[in-house]
Amino acid sequence: MEVEGSSKKMIATQEEMVEAKVPLAYRDQCAHLLIPLNKCRQSEFYLPWKCEDERHIYEKCEYELVMERLLKMQKIREQEDKIKQQKKQGIPLIPNTANV
Repeated sequence: MEVEGSSKKMIATQEEMVEAKVPLAYRDQCAHLLIPLNKCRQSEFYLPWKCEDERHIYEKCEYELVMERLLKMQKIREQEDKIKQQKKQGIPLIPNTANV
C-alpha cells in the first residue's frame, strides 16, 4: 500500500496493526518497526536499555517522515510566496516596449 505524498511505503497491513494493538495515532509508514519494538518492550518488562536498537531504528524512521513533511511544506510555502509576489506586481503602468 502506498501513502500519497510520501516516498515510504506502508509495509505493515491493517490486520497486523490491529493484531499487534498499535494505536491509531501510530499507524504510519513506520508501524512495521513499532510492532517488534513493542514486543521487545513487553518481553523485557519495559527496561529502557534492553530494546535500544529497535527503538533507534523506529525513531530514525519517524524522524525521516517528519523531515520529508517539513520539506514538502517548505516547497508549498515557497510556491505560495511566489504566487503572492506575482499578484502584488500586477499590471505594469509602462510597457517594456516603451523603454526601448
